[in-house]
Amino acid sequence: MNTAPPASDSRTWKRAVDDIKTGMSNRELWGHLGWQDIKQRYRRSVIGPFWITISQGVIALGLGLLYSQLFNLHIQTFLPYISTGFIVWTFISGCLSEGMETFISNEGLIKQMPAPLSVYALRTVWRQTLMFAHNLIVYVIIVSIFFTSLNHQYGLQEGVCTPGGICHPGLGWYTLTAIPAFVLLAINAGWVTLMLGVISTRYRDIPQVISSLIQLLFYLTPIVWPVDQLYQGGGREAVSWALPFIQFNPLYHFIQIIRAPLIGQQVSINSWFVVIGFTIVGWLLALLVMRNYRARVSYWV
Repeated sequence: MNTAPPASDSRTWKRAVDDIKTGMSNRELWGHLGWQDIKQRYRRSVIGPFWITISQGVIALGLGLLYSQLFNLHIQTFLPYISTGFIVWTFISGCLSEGMETFISNEGLIKQMPAPLSVYALRTVWRQTLMFAHNLIVYVIIVSIFFTSLNHQYGLQEGVCTPGGICHPGLGWYTLTAIPAFVLLAINAGWVTLMLGVISTRYRDIPQVISSLIQLLFYLTPIVWPVDQLYQGGGREAVSWALPFIQFNPLYHFIQIIRAPLIGQQVSINSWFVVIGFTIVGWLLALLVMRNYRARVSYWV
């Protein structure tokens, strides 16, 4: 007669999915923790979290003025471009850098409070979302100043965007597509935080490696330089070798689906396909990591 103990069910898909579902249902917990993180960071400050907005505005203004002169671009359109790019990039880089420390920084809570691991990932994403909301004040101010320039239309023939190049139909109802675009970005931030958090908890050298890559990706992604700048001084053929590197950079597509409608440009359908594809594949990978290593995180921290 076989008297072997039953196999543990800690490494099952059901446990991984339940962890995420339970974490999502604990909105009050991770919402409160994320808001307290913001308040704690600026506890002794006079204007509090609005320092985030001021610093973001100063950086965008300084780099906008500098690079507009270097690239010989109109400040009326380039400053909104670089500002919105910085706002989205700050969210992405924040989720990457702080996501790697999600479980390490919550060591005390993980060991003392029986809560799903996804709560700590959602805490990180919510904290970055609050900072993103503060930074949007910079966008509102800049759009108010340069609304006329951003609402100017080009790249259209009889109201239809021509293939190739940059299509700029102007600001309008299409701008609201930035809302579902950010929701998709936040959903991706969830799986990135979960997966990197688990991996970085086990291998403490990973945060240093990824931090270096984040700096490199910033310069490789069109944030402080516009894509249409590549088409100048030689035509499309002269820069055809560089365009695939941009198209294969997923961060470009994540930024573009939010930035483009905010400054009156049209988003390529390819960018939506890339983002949706990464969402599906990313969450499958995150579930795989959660299934295999979720129970070990409390021992690793």
